Amino acid sequence: MQPTPTSHMANGDAILLLAHGSPDSEADVPEFLLRVTGGRPLPAEAVKEVQRRYSLIGRSPLTALTLQQANLLSTKTNLPVYAGMRNWNPSIPAALTQMTRDGIRRAVVICLAPQSSQTSVGLYRSALMANPVPFALDFVESWHDHPLLIQAFAENLREGLRMAAPEMAGKTSSNVPVIFTAHSVPQRGDSNVYNRQARETASLVVAAAGLESGARTFAFQSQGVAGGPWLGPTVEDTILELKRKGHTAVFIQPIGFLCDHVEVLYDIDIGFRQFAETQDMRLYRAASLNDSPFLIAALAEIARSRLG
Repeated sequence: MQPTPTSHMANGDAILLLAHGSPDSEADVPEFLLRVTGGRPLPAEAVKEVQRRYSLIGRSPLTALTLQQANLLSTKTNLPVYAGMRNWNPSIPAALTQMTRDGIRRAVVICLAPQSSQTSVGLYRSALMANPVPFALDFVESWHDHPLLIQAFAENLREGLRMAAPEMAGKTSSNVPVIFTAHSVPQRGDSNVYNRQARETASLVVAAAGLESGARTFAFQSQGVAGGPWLGPTVEDTILELKRKGHTAVFIQPIGFLCDHVEVLYDIDIGFRQFAETQDMRLYRAASLNDSPFLIAALAEIARSRLG
């Protein structure tokens, strides 16, 4: 990504956003998955299933939304903002090369995954440090409890509940069952820290949104099938538990993701919604943050505090 020149370019300060990346089309899925696995081929059936999911949502907007977030952040901070994808383009090495050409002398690095785990933020750090970098890097480990991030989620939660409540048999936002979700990770290493941070984000959002009662619960989504046990409970088990308690609808807010992509547009909007329907339940979701002004303000405040 080539950022727009700013008055601060001469100072050598910049921001680097790191994200997972997503294939540009269904045809790119096999190459994308090889990058995700580090070159280890997956069974043909698994590749076809991922391609099927991408075909159902058209394409993942993750890369485009990340670049939009970078542009908004650059405008907000008057700093050059670069974006590097761990598993797709623009790649992390390409971003670092461009930053070197632009004469960057120090950069704040923010992963677009607010809660820290070895299988997310840890892999971003490893991918970053695998490259020779001729300038100073200030790597932000986690920002799961930043007040402006919490405000961004709370705003979307309130609005989503307001719009869904009339369809939920007249229920108000105080008694609609809400499931907060984050991407599951294998139960090893720092998974306890990740578990705590994800749940803390959810608790802070509940408080900020002013939700005083009703069913509030937490689940991990998009569990893998390899590497031993993964963090739970699953969303499906949580939906079943809410059904046993007499609920006929659920509302999901993913607080581990900052924009729309396949884990949101397929896993939640298609997979979990279809599962809920088999249980005669309705499922609703809060909008993703995407270009939320509060999200951009949170990123800007983090960067300024590090560079200041």
